[in-house]
Order: sequence, then structure tokens, then C-alpha cells
Amino acid sequence: MNFLLSGFEIAILVFVALVIFTIARGVRIVPQGFNYTVESFGRYSRTLGPGLGLIVPYVERIGHKVNVMEQVLDVPSQEAITKDNAGVKIDAAAFFNVLDAAKSSYEVADLELALITLTMTNIRTVVGSMDLDQLLSHRDEINERLLRVLDAAASPWGIKVNRIEIRDSRPPADLADAMARQMKAEREKRANILEAEGKRQADILRAEGEKASQILAAEGRKEAAFRDAEARERSAEAEAKATSMVSEAITKGDLAAANFLVAEKYIGAIRELATAPNQKVVILPIEMASLAGTIGGISELTRAVFSDGDGKNPTTRARPGPTVPIVPSSNGPNTGRSGGGDA
Repeated sequence: MNFLLSGFEIAILVFVALVIFTIARGVRIVPQGFNYTVESFGRYSRTLGPGLGLIVPYVERIGHKVNVMEQVLDVPSQEAITKDNAGVKIDAAAFFNVLDAAKSSYEVADLELALITLTMTNIRTVVGSMDLDQLLSHRDEINERLLRVLDAAASPWGIKVNRIEIRDSRPPADLADAMARQMKAEREKRANILEAEGKRQADILRAEGEKASQILAAEGRKEAAFRDAEARERSAEAEAKATSMVSEAITKGDLAAANFLVAEKYIGAIRELATAPNQKVVILPIEMASLAGTIGGISELTRAVFSDGDGKNPTTRARPGPTVPIVPSSNGPNTGRSGGGDA
């Protein structure tokens, strides 16, 4: 079965197809994160945002599809010379986004190339104004200076530069070795300073300890000297009191006290001679009878004192006892022998 269309029907079909094609050309769906520029007879007229957009078919067309999301621009590595003539290889990255799709499309021919060239030029400028030490230790300052310059330069293009990051800055190998040696020497210097400071502090503490020890020792010697002086004072007082008592007894006619005092001094002197470490021979006087008489006087005085202490016998004046003659020994003039048994 054959269907034959008349000329009118064919015209209607062509018209319907043309309408559908025209409607399809006038409807544009813009994805999120993009802006489309619309050109009317080759001239920019407006910008379509994300969503459904309509244009006039056959009169308007889509000029550029612009990505308005933040983008990362990889800046190629380049050699830069610092202020102190040190060559440094620098890598960087730029983060930007488009604020005005029309300017980014019609104010600059190649946006990415322009940004890369601008970034590399300003990196060389900033690096050339800094020393190597500043370049290696003030990376944040470099990033801030680059960001300020690039943002101002890219503003006419409808671009907002958000961040500039120096990823790496590598000095030459020989310069890196010299820096490593310098760092090692500096650390050794700090270690020596700390060690010397520790020894100095230890010496100070040790000296302070010795000072405190000497002060305590001096205080001890002072206290001991004070005690010794006090003891000597009391001994002198006792000696003076004893001497006074003996003098009083002599004044009263009691010769036994005088004999006691003389005998005590006499025997003490002989004892010191006998106990001296460098004394090997004891020298005794030839007249030992006086010593025997003195001993007798001491015994009489002792009996008088004890009899007075008991209260049974009245106090009597001590009389010197019978003397025992001392006959010098025939062995030598410096030794004596008691002759009491042979008299």
C-alpha cells in the first residue's frame, strides 16, 4: 500500500521539523560550575549561569564555556638568581578561579598561558630581591608577595588568585653541601657553648658548696675556740680559787696546804717528764728526802681532811711526816733508790 503525500503535507512536515530544530537550538542547559557566554552576531551580549538557558536561534550562539570553579595551575620549574648571586631551582603552584566569564574570555587570548608567564616572571622578581637565607627561611613571605602581585595583575581578566605556593626551592649541590657543613659547625658551636656553660655552672655550684663548707668549718672552729676559752677561763678561775684558798690557809698557819700544793705541782712536773714521747731517760734529783717529806705531808693532810669530814675528830694542823732518806744509787748520779727498808 502506497501513501502519497501531497505538496501541502510535505510542507507541513518540513515546517514541524524546522520548529523542533529551532527550539532545540534555543535551549541550553548549563552545568553547575560553568558559565556560558552568549554572542549575538559574533558580539558578546550576556552570560548564562548554571541551569536552563534560552537563546535566540540563528541570532545568538554560545561563545565560550568558562569553568568558574577553583582551578590549580602548575607552574613549571625555573632557575632564579637570588640577591647574593645564588642559583635556585623553584617549583610553584597557583590556585585561582574565574569571577567574570566575559573578561576571562575576551580580555586575554590564552588565560592559562598568561597566568603561567605572569607567575614565573614575578617569582624571578621576588627571588632576585632576597638573599638565599631569606629565600629558604621566609617562604610564607614569598607566597604573600607573589599573591599580592598576581592578584592585582590578573584582576582585569576577571580572575581571582587565591593562593600561590612555592612547592620546592633547591639550591645547587655544592651550595647545599656548604650549607650542610655550616649547619653542622653551628650545631657543634652551640653544643660546645652549652657544654662550657654546664661546666661553668658546675664549677660555680662546687665553689659555692666549698664556700659553705668552709663557712661551717669556720663556725665550728669559732664555737670550739669559744668553748676552749670558756674552759680555760673556768680552769683559771678554779686555779685562782685554789690558790686563794691555799694562801688563806698559809696565812692562818696551816703549812699542810702549802705542802700539798707544792707536792702536787712537783709530782705533776715529774709525770709530764715521764710521759713525754721523746723522753727516754727520767732524771730525778738526788735529794729525794724532800719528796718523801712532801708525800708524808700529803698523807697527814689527807687524814686531817677525812677526819674533819667525818666529824669525829677535831681539825688538827697537819704535821710533816717523818722523812725517809733517799740514798743515791751507786749505778749513776741520775737514778735514785729508796733506802727506807735498810735504815
